[in-house]
Amino acid sequence: MQPLGLVDIGGTTIKFAIWDGQNLQAHHAVATPKTLAKFFDLLTTEVETMKTKAPIVGVGISSPGAVDKRTGVVGGASAVPYIHHFEIQQALAEKFGLPVSMENDANCAALAELDSGAGIGTDSLAFLVVGTGVGGALIVNHRIWHGAHLFGGEFGYIMATATNTVSELGTVPNALRRYQAANPEAAPIDGKRLFELAAAGEVTAAREIQTIYRTLATAIYNIQYSFDPEKIVIGGGVSNNPALIPGIEAEINKIRQQVKIASIKPVIVPCVYTDEANLRGAAVDFSQTYPEIV
Repeated sequence: MQPLGLVDIGGTTIKFAIWDGQNLQAHHAVATPKTLAKFFDLLTTEVETMKTKAPIVGVGISSPGAVDKRTGVVGGASAVPYIHHFEIQQALAEKFGLPVSMENDANCAALAELDSGAGIGTDSLAFLVVGTGVGGALIVNHRIWHGAHLFGGEFGYIMATATNTVSELGTVPNALRRYQAANPEAAPIDGKRLFELAAAGEVTAAREIQTIYRTLATAIYNIQYSFDPEKIVIGGGVSNNPALIPGIEAEINKIRQQVKIASIKPVIVPCVYTDEANLRGAAVDFSQTYPEIV
């Protein structure tokens, strides 16, 4: 594979690296600029520096928002508002003097897992990113399924109950808010402590953790029986918790006992990549976008 320049746009920092076909080289991060002009200046300077270090043939970019691969426009909204609603991909290609590919950050992370991570050897997978909310991606035949409105893989919008979404009930930050509301006199705690209290039998904490497990299990069951992927990969900070997947699997077993016809047990695995996922996935996306170049 030819060397590539890689960019991962985030609300706090923008990460840069050179892809040598197997590893990330010159990997570093810079604070995200406040304006579009400074953003363009930063990326152009970084890419010019990459050119002095390696004969890069293009630039792969991981971006927040709903990236339209057909138009090169980033729709939706994000913590970097100035990148949205104009042909940013074409603008960057002109500034770099190189081909540019852009893809949503969760989709990039899923491509990284498919290529060399938890999904290696599979043709299809669902990737759930469990953070402040629940995002994700769907991959069919090694390709991202974007959907008619670029909402493929937005699992957080799934209704977990008649009134609440998966993002509302299936994430640690929301569980912490409910826990603190039920215990207004208690000192604030973090997610790790919430899991510890639940394991020790503290009733409110145990209820909230069980809500997370049940919510994610219901979403995964529904994804399995509608999309039927080979694997379901869990990403986000909570994926590092060894109790998470067993907790989800226990709830899925309850669902399968209730729904007697449900013969398939979802294969749930934690992600392999964390900080490098978006950059690695941007390289995979570039190779799929420009197979004639790489």
